[in-house]
Amino acid sequence: MANGFDPRGTAAPRATTLGRDSVAIDAGLRSYMLSVYNYMASGVLLTGIVSLLFARSSAAEAILFGPGLFKYVIMLSPLAFVMVLSFGINRLSTGMAQLLFWLFAAVMGLSMASIFFVYTGPSIAVTFFATAAAFVSLSLWGYTTKKDLSGFGTFLIMGVVGLIVASLLNLWFQSPAMTLAISAIGVLIFAGLTAYDTQRIKSLYFQVAGSDMIGKTVIMGALSLYLDFVNMFTFLLQFLGNRN
Repeated sequence: MANGFDPRGTAAPRATTLGRDSVAIDAGLRSYMLSVYNYMASGVLLTGIVSLLFARSSAAEAILFGPGLFKYVIMLSPLAFVMVLSFGINRLSTGMAQLLFWLFAAVMGLSMASIFFVYTGPSIAVTFFATAAAFVSLSLWGYTTKKDLSGFGTFLIMGVVGLIVASLLNLWFQSPAMTLAISAIGVLIFAGLTAYDTQRIKSLYFQVAGSDMIGKTVIMGALSLYLDFVNMFTFLLQFLGNRN
């Protein structure tokens, strides 16, 4: 009879288990997000180092601005890596996905070396730190907000497609006004994508936690945030960059 009133009955262990589960999820989520940010930041660092070293080489200017097909190989190679990772991630091992991410970051550095010939070093540095500050703020908001941002996803992706089309058209028109408009819209779109992708990556953790997909999800999350950062930096450079 007394056992029916025992406070150490079924209710107490149940609450303790839930508490442990909550702590485990919080710790797992923090570790997961930290891995995503570490890969993303390391990728940006690798891109910057490769870009700076290549720009300082004697062959860079001739390759990037001279005749020949090699400059187009450098320009299009990052897109090839993104497509392989995006469409082949389920068939890749985690180790191969990591290798492709590092190769992508390095090749991206080669393709971005041209900015050192177009813009002054101090203005590139100012733009980089401005982008970093904006990225951290937007990503933190995307991580902590209770607002569901999934509805913005389709709109933002359609905006990216529109930017690509407008940029291709502007290769023909060569309009300075259109260039500025594309850059302004680009900054806004990738600012929105930074918050949206952060929330999406956080949500994916609860789907893949404990599975062998979590390592691949970390790489793809880092790739998404890397692209958001680099694109926001590139578009912002149109406004803050001082030309040589």
